[in-house]
Amino acid sequence: MTARPADAPEEAIPGSYTLDSKLAGALGGRTAQAIERAFGHVTVGDLLAHYPRRYALRGELTALASLPLDENVTLVAEVIEVRVREMRQRRGSIVEAKITDGTGVLTLTFFNQRWRENDLRPGRRGIFAGKVGDYRGNRQLAHPDYELFDDEVPAEVGDAAARRWAEAPIAIYPATSTLASWQLSKAIGLLLDGLGRVDDPLPGSVREGRGLLGHREALERVHHPERESDWKAARRTLRFTEAFVLQSALLERRAALRARHALARRPAPGGLLERFDAALPFSLTGDQEQVGAEIAHDLGEPVPMNRLVQGEVGSGKTVVALRAMLAVADSGGQSALLAPTEVLAAQHLRSIVKMLGPELSAELIPTLLTGQLPAAERKKAMLRAAAGQSRLIVGTHALLGDTVTFADLGLVVVDEQHRFGVEQREALRLKGAEPPHVLVLTATPIPRTVAMTVFGDLDVSTIAELPAGRAGIESQVVPLAIRPAWRPRVWERLAEEIALGRQGFVVCPAIETRVAEDDGAEAAPGEPEPEGAGPVASVASVLAELESHPRFAELRVAPLHGRMSADEKDRTMRAFAAGELDVLVSTTVIEVGVDVPNASVMVVVDADRFGVSQLHQLRGRVGRGAVPGLCLLVTGAPPNSLALQRVEAVAATLDGFELARVDLELRQEGDVLGAMQSGGRSSLKLLRVVRDGEIIADARAEAEAILEADPTLAGHPALAAAVRRRLDDEASGYLSKG
Repeated sequence: MTARPADAPEEAIPGSYTLDSKLAGALGGRTAQAIERAFGHVTVGDLLAHYPRRYALRGELTALASLPLDENVTLVAEVIEVRVREMRQRRGSIVEAKITDGTGVLTLTFFNQRWRENDLRPGRRGIFAGKVGDYRGNRQLAHPDYELFDDEVPAEVGDAAARRWAEAPIAIYPATSTLASWQLSKAIGLLLDGLGRVDDPLPGSVREGRGLLGHREALERVHHPERESDWKAARRTLRFTEAFVLQSALLERRAALRARHALARRPAPGGLLERFDAALPFSLTGDQEQVGAEIAHDLGEPVPMNRLVQGEVGSGKTVVALRAMLAVADSGGQSALLAPTEVLAAQHLRSIVKMLGPELSAELIPTLLTGQLPAAERKKAMLRAAAGQSRLIVGTHALLGDTVTFADLGLVVVDEQHRFGVEQREALRLKGAEPPHVLVLTATPIPRTVAMTVFGDLDVSTIAELPAGRAGIESQVVPLAIRPAWRPRVWERLAEEIALGRQGFVVCPAIETRVAEDDGAEAAPGEPEPEGAGPVASVASVLAELESHPRFAELRVAPLHGRMSADEKDRTMRAFAAGELDVLVSTTVIEVGVDVPNASVMVVVDADRFGVSQLHQLRGRVGRGAVPGLCLLVTGAPPNSLALQRVEAVAATLDGFELARVDLELRQEGDVLGAMQSGGRSSLKLLRVVRDGEIIADARAEAEAILEADPTLAGHPALAAAVRRRLDDEASGYLSKG
C-alpha cells in the first residue's frame, strides 16, 4: 500500500485551512511541489476542485481485455496468482502477480521486491494503477502502484455499517505516473478534515430555488460519497456553481470595460466612409448592413465597443471591418488590425488597398508591420504609426511590442480571435491614449453557449448570409484505406481543373517528411491527434510526387510554408494571386484570409490530421468566385474510425455552425479566461458547453441580475472571492488594468 507522504501532517486540525491556503502549508512542501508540477494546483481550493473522473465500487471489476497500450490506467481487480522467479541474466528476482476481472487477465511485474509476494495474496482486491505494456503478446503493468482493500470490515461495526462500506463509491481521480489516484484521495481527505468555514458563492435564493447543496457539503459528497446519489447531487451543484462563477467573472469584466471612457468615433458627412460606400462595386448583404449598423452604434458611444463578429467563410467580414476603420479615420483616429500570420497580414493589406482604391489609399496610407520585415521597412512603418501618418496599420504579434506606439489608436480589430487570448487583446488596447474600441472577427462559427462561455465579455454579431455570385463548393472524401487505387485519380482531377485555366491548392500537414510525433506540422494547437502512426504527408514529399507526374511536368507548381521568409511567402502569394502559378503546395498558412477567385480545387492530403474547423477554413479558400469549387479530402484513416468520421462530417455539410458543434464535441473548449482560448487542456472542470447549454444560460441570467443590482459584488463577498479564485493570473492582470 502507498504510505502517506513523509512531509505531510498525520492529521489535520479542523479549521486549519481556507480555500486560499497554500498546499505547501497543508500537505508539506514536497507533496505540494509534486501536485503543482503534475496539475498546476497551488491552493487548497485548486486541489479540492480536482474532481474525480469516475467512481468505482469495491465489488466492481474492470474490463481488462480492452485496455489500451501505452496509456496510464486505474482499475479495480482481484489477485488470482502470485509467483517469484529468479532472473537468468543477472542477480535478482521478479515477482509476477496476475489479476483478473473474471474474463481477462493482466500481469503485474516487480523487480527485486520479493515482499510483494506476501502483500499480493490471491483473493485480495484493490485498485491498481500504471502504464499498460506488452510482453510477449500479454498485457502487463510494470511496477504499478496499488492500494488493496481491507480484507474485511472490522468486526465491531454492525451489518448496516459493513454494507455502507461495501457499497460506498471509490473516487478515481485524474492521475499521473508519479501521483496515483489514492494518493490524491488521501491528500484531499486531509484537506477536507482541516478545512474551515466555506462561504457559498451561490446566493441562498439561487441555491434553494434549484434544490442545490451548500458548497461545503457538495465538496464533501463529490470526494467522499457514501452512495451514488451523493456524488450525483454534488456534481449537479458544482456544475451550476462553476457556470455561475464563470459567467459572473465574464460579466464583471464586461461591466469593467463599459465603465471606461472612450472617444465616440462617428463618420463625417461626405467623408471617407461615404466615399467608400459610393464606390463599392457591389451591394452589401442584409447581414452586413445589420452588423454594420450595430458597429456604428457602438462606435458612436463614449464607452469602448467590445464586439465579436462571427461569420461563415467568405461572408464578407473584412468589408464590415474596413467600414468601421473608415468611420474611425473620419474622426481622425487610427485602426490596428491584428492578424495571426504573416501571410494573412499581407493578404489583408493587399485586399484593403484594392478595396479602398488609389485615392482613399493615398489618404489613409495603409501600412504593414510584421516581425519579419527588414529593419529599415519596420522602422519606417513604426514611424508612420507613431506620427499618425498612417491611419490603418495591419500587422501580426509584432504590433504588441513595447516599441510600437500610435498617435491616436481608436479601433483594434482582431482577426481570427481563436489564435489570440485575452491578454494579447488587452496589450494592444493599452496602446491607446483613451481606451480604443475593439472589434473581434472569427470565421469559426460559434454555438450560442460557446459564445456565452468563451466570449461572454463581448457583444456578438453574426453574418450568416453569403454574398451573391458565389458558385459553391463540392466536397468529396478520398478514403485510401478503402480505395487505395483512387490516389492517382486525385492528381488527374487536379490537372483537369488546371487545364481549364483554373488554379489549385494542395494542403499538407507538415513541411518535411516526418513521423506523426515529430515537429514540423503547422496545425493549430489542440487539434485532434490522428489515428495510427506512419509518415505524414509533407510539402516536400508532395512536391516530389507532382514533379514526377507527367501531367504536371509543364505546370507551374510552388511551395508555401512557415519556414519561408516573409518576402518569399509574399512573392509566392502575389504570383499565385496574379495567375503566374498553377498549383500552390502549402501547409495551413493559407487556412484563412487567402482570396484567389480563380482557385477552384483544393486537395487536402492526410485530411484526418486536421481538425473539423480547420478543414472547413481550408475548404473556404476555393469557390470564392464564379468558378465552382472542389475540395478533395484525402485520408488513409481506417474504416469506421473516429478520424474518418470527422473527415466525412466535413464533407457532408457546408454549414459552419453544424461543424462547429461537431468540432466542439471532439475537442475541449480551451482556457476560456487565459492565453489559450481554444484546444489544449480545458480550464473547465465539470462544465461542458455542448452538454450544459441550459445550465450556462440559466447561470448567466442569474449572474446578470445580481451584477446589475451589485456591479462590484460588494454585497456578495463569497461570490467575489470565487470570481477572484476562478481567474488565472493573466486574466486577473487584465481586470486590474481596468
